[in-house]
Amino acid sequence: MTDSASSTVRHAGVPQGLTVVIAAFLPLLAIVSLFPAVPSIIDHFHADPTASWKVPWMVTAPGLAIALIAPFAGVIVDRFGRRAFVVWSTFFYALVGSAPFFLTSLNALFVSRVFLGVAEAAILTTLNTLIADYWDEQGRRHWLTLQGIMGPFLGSGLILASGYLTAIRWNGVFLIYLVAFPIFLAMLAFLFEPTTHARRNSGIDGDAQDSRFPTAIVTAIGAVTLFCAVIYYVYTVNGGLAFREVGVQSSEELGRITALPSLFVAVGAGLFWLTGKGRSELCFAILLALIGIGYVAIGVAPDWKWMIAGVLIQQAGTGMLIPTLIVWAQRQLPVQHRGKGMGVWTACFFLGQFISPPIVTIIKTVIGSMQGAFAAAGVAGIIGSVVAIVLLFRRNQATQAALAG
Repeated sequence: MTDSASSTVRHAGVPQGLTVVIAAFLPLLAIVSLFPAVPSIIDHFHADPTASWKVPWMVTAPGLAIALIAPFAGVIVDRFGRRAFVVWSTFFYALVGSAPFFLTSLNALFVSRVFLGVAEAAILTTLNTLIADYWDEQGRRHWLTLQGIMGPFLGSGLILASGYLTAIRWNGVFLIYLVAFPIFLAMLAFLFEPTTHARRNSGIDGDAQDSRFPTAIVTAIGAVTLFCAVIYYVYTVNGGLAFREVGVQSSEELGRITALPSLFVAVGAGLFWLTGKGRSELCFAILLALIGIGYVAIGVAPDWKWMIAGVLIQQAGTGMLIPTLIVWAQRQLPVQHRGKGMGVWTACFFLGQFISPPIVTIIKTVIGSMQGAFAAAGVAGIIGSVVAIVLLFRRNQATQAALAG
């Protein structure tokens, strides 16, 4: 490409960064916003004998839809482009997300949640691809760190808003999805389609050298992401049940004692910023060790105070997990297959969300307690950390041998 053509390449800045970071929280709405509303929705449909299981399943239905649809979304992103797909998927998200406010049938609500997952698959896959297209690795680390720091505060705000909306009306919580409309307008104003030149400049060495689909690399990305996602959601879904085993029965008390520790996710984002320049294996070793040690501490805690100590450690590791996974995957993927690769990443992460609860339930049944299940998950995390350390050691040895040769 000539110098004059290169000079016309548009570069992403603060407007694009803030738009991408804020839009990335839209999928968070699908689960976090509904948890305070689940009892009210079940009460509203008390005459329906299926409500007791269908309403909780409705909460996680978008995750299964994402797992099934995301790989196809990645194909579309690579073939037809990024901007239009994510912009209009966000508009569709706002429509189907808020639709249950106007629906009266539980089955109709369930179907709308499945369509919401389709929109989320498109949004997540495209945004994760755009992060790699718009910025080099330093820029990616910057915006992903900011996203990790903002997450706990936005999550707390979502829960608070959801509680107020549910108090107004049983399905008032679904109005929170209207926040996607201003995000849609921001996308129209600020997002742009990255040029081929810009995409290649944001890629890894050799992006243009091999057009074959990197099956082995994508398989590894999927396997590691699935494992990490299953570990990630152990506390998110089952933390309250573990606290019940040490005497914390009240939801109000649980919220009060876990509010401050949940902010340690931001500490994890800071750790990611400090370590993200190094080998990915080092980041995985640290985050899996933190999560593993935290889970073991939760599993053996004699009371809620000791359990909180475990939560502090675990949350720091959790804050590192998603940005580390994204940056690691983007490092591996050649630019011409970036959308498809991030589609697989998205699918595996949300498949992990979907299968984590039944896996934990099976382990709890075998061991006999939720704390025991947490301890088992912690051991799995520590083993994963040891594997990452071994891989890091081998990679350093290979690098030294290559330099010596």
